[in-house]
Amino acid sequence: MDSIVDLLTRIKNAQSAGHESVLLPFSKTKLALAKILEREGFLAKVEHKGVKAKEKLELKLKYDQGAPAIQGARRISRPSQRIYRKAVDIKPFRHGYGVAIISTSAGMMTDKEARKNKLGGEVICEIW
Repeated sequence: MDSIVDLLTRIKNAQSAGHESVLLPFSKTKLALAKILEREGFLAKVEHKGVKAKEKLELKLKYDQGAPAIQGARRISRPSQRIYRKAVDIKPFRHGYGVAIISTSAGMMTDKEARKNKLGGEVICEIW
């Protein structure tokens, strides 16, 4: 299974069940994605726990007056079909209320940061 889809699904399921946090296997990609979600206000806190073989990623979920901060998430680029965009082709997602996460040559960043830095790349997912 795709690790990014797994991350997004675990977050959505935990929020719909009202959990406080989610624990999942660690990877650098998941950590970079979670840090962006934390910076954009979709997660309360991201913690890297454990040592070498038993590393885990703990995501503290965020709620706004009982409603989940993440209303929806969609994986755009999949292992079977990669989706790439040039910097000029990256448009604001949901009129600026959502965030598209893009993997560029300078690392993962939001669509707004990619447009500002004039970098294109693979569109990983969209969060709103």
